[in-house]
Amino acid sequence: MRSASELGSFLMSRRSRVTPEAAGLPVLDRRRVAGLRREEVAELAGVSAVYYTRLEQGRARRPSDAVLDALARVLRLDATERVHLHDLAHGARVAGRVPPVTSDAAEDEKPVRDGLRRLLAAVGAVPAYVLSPAMDVLDANHLADALLGAPDRTPAGRLNLARHVFLDAAARGLYPQWADVARQTVGFLRFSAGRRPGDVRLAGVVGELSRHSPEFRSLWASQEVREKSYGTKSFRHPVAGDFDLTYETLALPGGEGWSLVVFTALDARSDAALRMLASWTAPAPTAPVATRVEGAGSAVQGRSS
Repeated sequence: MRSASELGSFLMSRRSRVTPEAAGLPVLDRRRVAGLRREEVAELAGVSAVYYTRLEQGRARRPSDAVLDALARVLRLDATERVHLHDLAHGARVAGRVPPVTSDAAEDEKPVRDGLRRLLAAVGAVPAYVLSPAMDVLDANHLADALLGAPDRTPAGRLNLARHVFLDAAARGLYPQWADVARQTVGFLRFSAGRRPGDVRLAGVVGELSRHSPEFRSLWASQEVREKSYGTKSFRHPVAGDFDLTYETLALPGGEGWSLVVFTALDARSDAALRMLASWTAPAPTAPVATRVEGAGSAVQGRSS
């Protein structure tokens, strides 16, 4: 994922969304392209048409923040899209001059520190997990496993939520609003890719999904970006039924780009569903065993240690 070409593709996709009417321009002739023309964007942003064309073609590598802000205004970008635009441009500026952010096999298998494991256990009344920029679930509490139907985690076989959404048939049953979940998933991966243009693991996930999922390819080409910092998600769980949960995504310290995702009950129905999942995953109680006390004529019931 080269930042310069990604920047150009993103600009073209956003340009196609803005109509001349929305930009305050008169329509004097029949238009052959959707949205604004290159020269119209350039004029409204106060840059030359030649320079803007070079940006879209990936041949201009040093756009200033002032130019980027002007383009964001003309293209009517939201806050997340503005951040993404700057991320792509900054990556283009340093391409070939500094090492990119990478994620090799050793980094992928880096264990979650003990403090985070204790935190996941401490919030055991609600589902919570640690998520990587490539959407690998690095660790999760028991209730999150029950919610997602996650397999046992191993360093080589962690659950990846993007693969789960697009390649696991069960996901379409788990998420009644699957199309929305799919768009949010791709938008998050797009946003992560802009933040970490050299992330090998993230590029591998995108490549795998592009090869095996036509729906992913179509959504990836749309250039949508989502930060997914909070929201509501609907579930249709085979054990707990239909319910909605709210989620908050908290950035964790460190350079890995990890985040902590915590779900909470939205109403009485979702609270009851979480309680059902908690009881369903609770470990079976240890059976009492008979122990004999020296000098006593009868057995005393006690629990094995």
